[in-house]
Amino acid sequence: QVQLVESGGGTVQAGGALRLSCAASGNTDTIRTLAWFRQVPGKQREGVARVFTRTASTGYADSVKGRFTISQDNAKNTVYLQMNSLKPEDTAMYYCAARSGLFVGLGSSDYDYWGQGTQVTVAS
Repeated sequence: QVQLVESGGGTVQAGGALRLSCAASGNTDTIRTLAWFRQVPGKQREGVARVFTRTASTGYADSVKGRFTISQDNAKNTVYLQMNSLKPEDTAMYYCAARSGLFVGLGSSDYDYWGQGTQVTVAS
């Protein structure tokens, strides 16, 4: 089992920045992909960014390319999402997700473990 705990959400003005953190615990040696998703009430969960834990290869949704950066600190079992140039449409609940045993993309059904989420609100 893997446990994920997000932090770092909050309210920021448009154009501002936030950094989200996700601390993993438990059987972390099995994790191959870590990712961030976001969801607005009434809409489907959207994949934002992912990182392959063994190679640090990253992937992003088109909507955040050039503005968001995913990174990991393997020593701390933590994944980060640096969000710059934030827009009101980035407002959502942000979730950390992990997949054991496989390198996967940004499909939410590919992930085994989920955090509780952290709210990000971007004011216009």
